Amino acid sequence: MRRKVVAVFLASAMVFSLAACGGSDGSTETKGDAGTETKEDAGTEKDNAEAASGDDNTLTAWCWDPNFNIYAIEKAAELYAKDHPGFQVKVTEMQSDDIETKVTTAVSAGDLSTLPDIFLMQDNSFQKYATNYPDVFTDLSDSGIDFTQFSSAKAAYSTVDGKNLGVPFDNGAVINCLRTDYLEQAGFTIDDFTDISWSEFMEKAKVVKEKAGQPMITAQAGSPDQIMMMLQSCGASMFNEDGSINIVGNDALKECMEIYTQMVKDGTLVEVTDWDQYVASINNGTVAGAMNGCWIMATVTGKEDQTGKWAITDMPKLDKSEGATNYSNSGGSSWVITSNCKNQDLAKDFFKSTFAGSTELYDDLISKGALSTWAPAAESDIYNQDVAFFGNDAVYAKIVDFATKTPSNITGPFYYDARDAIGVALSNITQQNADMDAEIENAQATVEFNMGG
Repeated sequence: MRRKVVAVFLASAMVFSLAACGGSDGSTETKGDAGTETKEDAGTEKDNAEAASGDDNTLTAWCWDPNFNIYAIEKAAELYAKDHPGFQVKVTEMQSDDIETKVTTAVSAGDLSTLPDIFLMQDNSFQKYATNYPDVFTDLSDSGIDFTQFSSAKAAYSTVDGKNLGVPFDNGAVINCLRTDYLEQAGFTIDDFTDISWSEFMEKAKVVKEKAGQPMITAQAGSPDQIMMMLQSCGASMFNEDGSINIVGNDALKECMEIYTQMVKDGTLVEVTDWDQYVASINNGTVAGAMNGCWIMATVTGKEDQTGKWAITDMPKLDKSEGATNYSNSGGSSWVITSNCKNQDLAKDFFKSTFAGSTELYDDLISKGALSTWAPAAESDIYNQDVAFFGNDAVYAKIVDFATKTPSNITGPFYYDARDAIGVALSNITQQNADMDAEIENAQATVEFNMGG
């Protein structure tokens, strides 16, 4: 059974890496055996998108990626239909950006009747849309869903003014994947990189580079993803509680940027041009590790001949910042029940019984690389399976545990503006040797301008 679970995971590896980044295009029409229907027609899915059904036993949904998100909601519908005969979900495949555009268009037109019963939204976009368009979202606080069973950091993405406006879905808990053969060459084991600080990580990374000849991690040049993960690990943010920008004078942010730039100088963090080069560095053995959301497992497992040469542990914690932990998040999405849903009680019960209540669902979804942030899932036998690729470690249960320990932070409506500004600053610092303080000030000024301040 153990080998079967691992084999299925490996076979679906590349699927998951696409899903985590926002979906894929596709155009096939399928109809499930137990109440699911996916509607696709190449180039016309936006025109044919299903609005709310109004049917007593049918829900409509918009989401992306047939092999990940669509598969997940179809499987959930199949399980729910066992106790609710005739129940079905009609799914329209739609890219994340297109969903956001259609939500904006509906609000601008003053006509929410074009919206479906359910749609999926990227976590980092959630606060922006829920804040700007609150009438679109149904308050789920009294739905019967126990949100305390989800990672608090994950649930925070879809919580606005104390109201739960989304059902958390896939897990983006950060993992530190390391090549144990390279660590061994440097005289280390995975335990030497567990529950450590960034200063310890940086010093050990120098030894690995010297002894094994490889950098510790790689990153896309100009991408602030590593900074964002480090920042959230101590619960810090680029925004204050009142929504104001928090870049200049943000000690945690500056500490993250100092660590990153120093590792680039040390040669223990190598910047690559694009995502393809990032993936290649991992699969070709030209880096000793990969630190990212747990969806990076799909990339790490891309070379079956590396089975047993990788291990997973937590990320380093900041040395100076208050609230520093070894846990963070990168990526993920949550389900929305729209205000246009005509049968909200059905929709709420559907989610309560599946994404917020079914270990059977999450046991199945693990074959697609979808790991839960719903804590009870970690108690199942499948989540506690030893995975041969990662040294016969029960990595799935470990990752759910990481998710429950991840601090929440403030994303806000202008999260992507701030993220992009930090990316520009980081690129100027590492590639042009620009002054860090000046670049931080420029980043804040850019976001303030975009915010209309």
